[in-house]
Amino acid sequence: MLMPIYGHIKVNRRRTFFLFFFFALLFLAAGYALGWYMGDPFFGIIAAAVIAVFILLISYYAGQGVVTSMAGAHPVKKEDEPYLYHTVEGLSIAAGIPTPPVYVIETDIPNAFAAGRKPDKAVVAVTRGLLNKLNRLELEGVIAHELSHIRNYDILIATMAIVLAGTIVFLSEIARRSLWYGGRTHRGKRDSGSQGLVMVVVIVLAILAPLFARILQFAISREREYLADAGAAELTGYPEGLASALEKISGQQVKDGPLDKQALQGLYIVNPALGRGTASHLFATHPPVEKRIQRLREM
Repeated sequence: MLMPIYGHIKVNRRRTFFLFFFFALLFLAAGYALGWYMGDPFFGIIAAAVIAVFILLISYYAGQGVVTSMAGAHPVKKEDEPYLYHTVEGLSIAAGIPTPPVYVIETDIPNAFAAGRKPDKAVVAVTRGLLNKLNRLELEGVIAHELSHIRNYDILIATMAIVLAGTIVFLSEIARRSLWYGGRTHRGKRDSGSQGLVMVVVIVLAILAPLFARILQFAISREREYLADAGAAELTGYPEGLASALEKISGQQVKDGPLDKQALQGLYIVNPALGRGTASHLFATHPPVEKRIQRLREM
């Protein structure tokens, strides 16, 4: 059974605080390790704390800009895409939220996502392929799904998870390279046992960092997709529109295509990695499309 919407919003807020806490702990631990290696653990912790606060603020206040840039999306005006804008406006009124700015990704692969931190600081992005390949009722279903994510505050946890996950991987790579090459210049200053211990820690962190990043992405729960699907059916009054759209979208994702970026997979209405043809749903960012369609058609 799906969680009531207000309970879902509270859970998403708790998950956001968990992301803050987890990210801060990870940074403080890394700062301590690097500080110890350089001879001043306290300085390492202070430096890590400053960097962590800066990145968290960027993630919170500028996350949607980072995400739209990563996706290659550009803003469009009402006069450029009147049909799309009218669809977003009408459904936003029905959802009781401000009309978000609209972005378009210039690719023929149909897909869409929403990003931001709250209803009045959110955006909706769709691909050119989505506009060209869906009929009116199908497009309304997709837009209603994304607006439901905005209304449910799913976008906050999703946007921050993407930015923080990318930051963890990027910084772990910098740390690995710095310690590897920097360690060579510091040989002789520390005994071989310490050198070996540090290198083991670096290797472990290099392996675990992508896993930590993936865990952050899994903070975007699969249940949110079912809830957004139900919200879309409520807003449009026509569940078949979204069900039909999901069938079309899921059948047109392309392996290693322009949308198939690991950091953004969990954000789209349908995972672009469906084009990979993977059989296991164990580590999927979305529930199986077939189950989503079945639930919609049973409404």
